[in-house]
Amino acid sequence: MYQSPAHFIAICSDSIGETAEAVVQAALRQFELKGAEIKRYMNVREEDEIVQLMNEVSARNGVVAYTLVQPELREVIREEAVRLNVRAVDIMGPMVQAIADTFNDYPKRMPGLLHRLDEGYFRRVEAMEFAVQYDDGKDVGAILKADVILLGVSRISKTPLSMFLAHKGYKTVNYPVVPELSTPSQLKEVSPGKIFGLTMDARHLLKIRTERLKVMGLPNEVQYTALERIQEELQYAHNLFQQLNCPVIDVTDKAIEETAGLIIQSLSQEGSTPSI
Repeated sequence: MYQSPAHFIAICSDSIGETAEAVVQAALRQFELKGAEIKRYMNVREEDEIVQLMNEVSARNGVVAYTLVQPELREVIREEAVRLNVRAVDIMGPMVQAIADTFNDYPKRMPGLLHRLDEGYFRRVEAMEFAVQYDDGKDVGAILKADVILLGVSRISKTPLSMFLAHKGYKTVNYPVVPELSTPSQLKEVSPGKIFGLTMDARHLLKIRTERLKVMGLPNEVQYTALERIQEELQYAHNLFQQLNCPVIDVTDKAIEETAGLIIQSLSQEGSTPSI
């Protein structure tokens, strides 16, 4: 017989709830809770919707995280939280108020602004299509069209990093660095600050490659997973990065988001913005 999870967290949003859920997921990583359920209530615009969801949360002894821009709805959820003795956390309200108070401005109070179909949205879509089309060095001509060029040996997270940067609006191309392959001449024509070299601890990369071969059902007694070969590839890549005078990021213990943050920060310092 099915039993609902003991730990219930509701996301209440007047948009899609992505912001609140990201905060909740980050907080949950600090705990060892088993089987926590996160349920999104999206596009909440009416008071009776809030009353209904708060009753459910109360019945399940849960907690609510909410992002509501309308003061009336925030007040309703606060009142229901007191009435039902439910913990409700306002994810966005304090930040909005802090900005308003500090900069003497007034918020628009319009739901869904983060996800509206504006120029930025279409730029992100175009960047995603670009990253897919030119993934893994499919067309070296794309190097001169890109906002970001990622270089690195095999299995060093070039593709997922490209997709993440594309989601942020940066047209990203990644190119594999292999000693037996000649370096694209286009790299010498790229504006400074757009090329980034990725490196990793050799033994860590060995584990990743070995697991990859297992998933593919292939034997791991090949040159691809030989430590000496991996060290040779990494040294070759390092020499290339020196020739190009590009920043080098060690991704050994970094999440994709962290690496992308370093790249975006570097681009900002160079005054580079996503192309349209």
